[in-house]
Amino acid sequence: MEELMTSLEIILDNMREFITNPEQLSTIIANSVKIVVILVVAKVSIRILYSITNQIFQQQKSLKLNTDLPRMETLNGLIKSLIKYGIYFIAITTIISFFGVKVTGLIATAGIGGLAIGFGAQNLVRDVITGFFILFENQFSIGHYIEVNGVSGIVEEMAMRITKVRDFNGDLHIIPNGQIQKLTNKSTGKMRAWVDISIAYEEDIDRAIEVLTTKSEQLRMENANIVEGPTVLGVTGLGNSDVVISIMAKTVPMEQWAIERLMRKTFKQAFDEVGIEIPYPRRVIISQNEKSEM
Repeated sequence: MEELMTSLEIILDNMREFITNPEQLSTIIANSVKIVVILVVAKVSIRILYSITNQIFQQQKSLKLNTDLPRMETLNGLIKSLIKYGIYFIAITTIISFFGVKVTGLIATAGIGGLAIGFGAQNLVRDVITGFFILFENQFSIGHYIEVNGVSGIVEEMAMRITKVRDFNGDLHIIPNGQIQKLTNKSTGKMRAWVDISIAYEEDIDRAIEVLTTKSEQLRMENANIVEGPTVLGVTGLGNSDVVISIMAKTVPMEQWAIERLMRKTFKQAFDEVGIEIPYPRRVIISQNEKSEM
């Protein structure tokens, strides 16, 4: 107990000496004010530079040149990441210098790569390098529908270190770029729209295919999102009570589901107009009285 009291007295004495030392106290207050000013200036600088980059890219869009808009959005996000990390790096190194650490000498001696490894930032370096390769190889861009690391969705943001993907449930998946191993981009090229429609065995197959072909040609003329087809492939399956006819079309990216819904609606209405039956499950109930009469 006496030892504890002695230790507390020593600590209190040190605190009194520290507080009563005006020179040391003024230095700490001055450095604290400088740190706050530096952080505020860094935050304001980031916002100003963000606004400038947004204006530049908005002007490029307004010119209506033959540019890849998703790629421009991705590049805009990466430039913002560079701005943020660069300004924060300058701010942190400036703050560290207030404590007597010669940051310039440290960087010159060890190099940027050695400094990053020294701080245990190997994964950060890997994420940044992978992000640059993704951009320059044009693997995907903001707005693309991709499947990566077992999740799929729309790319909402691509930064230097991470990629944000929102799935159709609304969940936002944040994936470090360095962990992207296998990626499938489902927004490049023509997308397939596939519809299976059934008719009863009693119906005329050739007549049904003729009706589907006529409506397919009408859809092709009326919908600009259809770039190829729809093409009636013919009978692709024989079910317990139905004959399956398949129709395929190619669409612009991200419109395949809407075209599939439109095709189903159009073909069902066409069959109703000409009296072609689409089979559905039926249940026959025989009562006891009917059994006795039989």
